[in-house]
Amino acid sequence: MNGTGHIVTSFDEDLQEVRNTIVQMGGLAESQLQDATRALVERNSELAQEVIDGDREIDQLEKNIDNMTIRLLALRNPVAHDLRLVISALKIASILERVADYSANMAKRVIALNQAPALGPVSTVPRMSELVRRMIHDTLSAYAEGDASLAREVWHRDQDVDQLYNSMFRELLTYMMEDPRSITGCTHLIFMAKNIERMGDHMTNIAEIIMYEVEGEAPSGPRPKGDKTSMTMLDSEELLSDDKAVE
Repeated sequence: MNGTGHIVTSFDEDLQEVRNTIVQMGGLAESQLQDATRALVERNSELAQEVIDGDREIDQLEKNIDNMTIRLLALRNPVAHDLRLVISALKIASILERVADYSANMAKRVIALNQAPALGPVSTVPRMSELVRRMIHDTLSAYAEGDASLAREVWHRDQDVDQLYNSMFRELLTYMMEDPRSITGCTHLIFMAKNIERMGDHMTNIAEIIMYEVEGEAPSGPRPKGDKTSMTMLDSEELLSDDKAVE
């Protein structure tokens, strides 16, 4: 094998290691969402704490990916399509770390909710969570397989999550007006639902990166959205960051 061939082979192997680590990171993020949701349904504070603690492992994987991609850029000096693959990996790892943060925040709110009597309107959160969990799973498959068609399908699915969020938002507002004692608990649920909705948004971001990586261009036209809650009390809260940790 000549020197050029060796360099190409080494680059491919290093890049595959990065991609494998991203898939591992995404799998953990998917599990974190599942566990945070189960902790909510079962009122299981111990499981919620495991989700919070598990966020450190995902943070470490992101750091590992950062180090690997920096090494690739420094030693391999990739150009054109190869450079696009490396930059995509950096972006996707950052997004997955954020998704895991949302699950950890959900878990913190579960612990806070468990200090009070159980609330009735919880069922929509698991439904939203399952939609987004499937988006995460399919996005990871699209990334691992270089499947732009599957990525585009995920991209369109985000509006289903938005519509379910809109429905739950209205339901919880009605519940709070009927029973002011539920305001604190319902507010936690609203923020959990918003966290899940944001995860769906992040999956569309990754889907766009995959389409660009495979096809060389991002999808044209406006992103399909169904979130109609703009200018509500939740958006004013976002000035304080809706995904910040619950103290």
